[in-house]
Amino acid sequence: MTSISTDTRPLRTADLGTLVIMSWSRETPDGDVPFLLACSLGDGEGGPEASRTAVERLLRHSGLSVGDGVLDATRLPNLPVSLLVVPGAAALTMPGVNAQFVPTPEWRTAADKRGYACLIFATRPWSDGEPGDGEAVAAFANDEDTLTSAAQVILPARSLRS
Repeated sequence: MTSISTDTRPLRTADLGTLVIMSWSRETPDGDVPFLLACSLGDGEGGPEASRTAVERLLRHSGLSVGDGVLDATRLPNLPVSLLVVPGAAALTMPGVNAQFVPTPEWRTAADKRGYACLIFATRPWSDGEPGDGEAVAAFANDEDTLTSAAQVILPARSLRS
């Protein structure tokens, strides 16, 4: 059975819960690729399921689809999702959200070199382990349930000069 969402309520940040952004880079034959994982801790007012629903609404409102493969936003200048990278910090911005984070030095080098980062914005709340633990992040980000229920976007890494 297919259901159509007619929910037009404004998105409340309390529904999202705590959003976390984790950065890492992965070595490939042609150099490091910078990745971002964004997800809720599932601690919104309605618990993990309400957080999942709120993240889905946020992504849909931002023009991102869930589970439809990788969207190349380097070719979509009007997409209301952006990544600003400055010395020592970065910010992911989308309608209603400005999530600032401190990227790893390796991530920053890879983002500067490539000019983009690969964002995985999971609707699935963070499940276990510490959000900064590299092994836990990799396991969560590479899990099939995470990937099939996430928006995946190649985002241009903009600086104050670009």
